[in-house]
Amino acid sequence: MKRIAFLMVAVATLAGVVAFTAPASGHADEEASPIYGVKIPAGYRDWKLIAVDHLLVADRVDQLRAQLGNDIAIKAFKEGKVPFPDGSIIAAIHWTRVPSEDNNKVLAGPFPGALSFVVGSPVNVQFMVKDSKKYAATGGWGFADFKDGKPGDKALHETCFACHTPAKDRDYVFTRYAP
Repeated sequence: MKRIAFLMVAVATLAGVVAFTAPASGHADEEASPIYGVKIPAGYRDWKLIAVDHLLVADRVDQLRAQLGNDIAIKAFKEGKVPFPDGSIIAAIHWTRVPSEDNNKVLAGPFPGALSFVVGSPVNVQFMVKDSKKYAATGGWGFADFKDGKPGDKALHETCFACHTPAKDRDYVFTRYAP
């Protein structure tokens, strides 16, 4: 019974992630990220889903996150290809997580005590772009972080590669393809 309740909450969360898309034009003519020069790829919200996760840092961060990939990245994920080929792009969309009163009412009967959460306000969108020559100094990846369509500052982008270094064995990619 607990497994069914967990699955229903997971499905409701995923449905919320897919259904709620925060405004962002996704036009390639927007500002580029500092250091790497990465722009928001046109049409990235239509890319295929790689995975969904939940990040919780006590008293600081409570986010639902979806990772999407362009066709090159999706093919590499499916084939388990590491390193990722040049042209791979991974997008990570982050939202706050909020309780869903509507879902909780529906779940209360069959699953007493179940709690459902859905996406809240948008936090940011991040990108990893694989170009082994252009970004040789950072493992072949260029990074970008955007909030409301505007790139974060240089100091923020200086932390990207160091953060991904623990995932070096997976070509600096934390995300794993969800079955």
